Amino acid sequence: MTLAHRLTQHGHEVTLYERAERLGGLASAWSLGDIVWDRHYHVTLLSDSYLRSLLADLGLENDMHWVQTKTGFFVDGRLYSMSNSLEFLRFPALGLVSKARLAATILYASRIKRWQRLEKIPVADWLRKWSGRATYEKIWLPLLRSKLGDSYKRTSAAFIWTTIARMYAARRSGLKKEMFGYVPGGYSRILDVFHHRVVEDGAEVELGKQVSRISRRPSGGIVVETSDHGNRTFDRVVLTVASPIAAMLCPDLSEGERSHLEDVEYQGIVCCSVLLKKPLAGYYVTNITDAWVPFTAVIEMSALVDRDQFGGDTLVYLPRYLASDDPSFSFSDEEWQVRFTEALLKMYPHLDRDDIISFQVSRERLVYPLPTIGYSENVTPRATSIPEIHIVNSAQIVNGTLNVNETVKLAEEALPELLRVNDSHSDTP
Repeated sequence: MTLAHRLTQHGHEVTLYERAERLGGLASAWSLGDIVWDRHYHVTLLSDSYLRSLLADLGLENDMHWVQTKTGFFVDGRLYSMSNSLEFLRFPALGLVSKARLAATILYASRIKRWQRLEKIPVADWLRKWSGRATYEKIWLPLLRSKLGDSYKRTSAAFIWTTIARMYAARRSGLKKEMFGYVPGGYSRILDVFHHRVVEDGAEVELGKQVSRISRRPSGGIVVETSDHGNRTFDRVVLTVASPIAAMLCPDLSEGERSHLEDVEYQGIVCCSVLLKKPLAGYYVTNITDAWVPFTAVIEMSALVDRDQFGGDTLVYLPRYLASDDPSFSFSDEEWQVRFTEALLKMYPHLDRDDIISFQVSRERLVYPLPTIGYSENVTPRATSIPEIHIVNSAQIVNGTLNVNETVKLAEEALPELLRVNDSHSDTP
């Protein structure tokens, strides 16, 4: 959407294809009972300059609500607050030395500038070295497994650096503290405004059109075929889909290119949205280290967003990150609901089943590329062996976590290159 917006601003004719009936992808919204909110959890940081600039362009940045939130930790069957230094010092799961090493690890990571060297080191080795074995086993390893599964063994230390760096970005930019923000109405509102702006710019938006093949026409141009047997020819094409899908759609790419795209390893997610009559504990994020809990964390969105946005109720996200080929993706919605509900009720005894208003399950197999050892040295290039076909996707994020700000940044950084090669007014899907 950002690329379509910018290319039309530079005078190009643009067609945007979207398989779903609404724009937004991982940022799209859905209905939960009587409310509409984001399908996955999102938050804006003060330091998210690219996203905030886009929101300003859309006339929404001044509507942002900024909130200080609290953080929880669920360890050994108990819930603890970890929202300030005093609570950290009182945290009973670690001894004083382990706490000091954990704090030193986070501080050290926040000050690293030459992050590329971290790509040479397995994340487990790096964390054991700086935090010590006790802290690694008690805190870091459960968190790595919850986010990466067994893939943590192939992940570089840059993964931890990018996570910590984003949270410290506000302080590095001179702000005294980090704040979390949201636009009232959530991404449903943002995407509606953005969709209108893209069309207003002059772009053509094709919803519910699944692209099935992209091929080079011998006489010139690129043919885009859709699953409804429609096809159109364009001067240039930009693919923003996940790398394995790009390989599948473009059979005319070289064998080496398609193999490279297919080999990018992705993590997926099962994210359950739960609308409740009661609040949980008031922590925006509750990190979980107990292995028996089937979800990665508890995201109590209504600890950030005013509950009026949810009709006075509480919205909670329960994510579980999985390898893209994990057989758990085949579980039914009912199976996920039973597993997650049992654990949620055990963690929060004041809840009962009657407090659940709505429970919905989102599954996405290709969410974010795994930052494996030496990842930045083998990043998917934007240019391909077919000069008229370009790829701009999340596999090209090498020094940040996958979030909306990084996605917008990726588009803004790719724009100059696309404009250089697309110097004539042409249709560009």
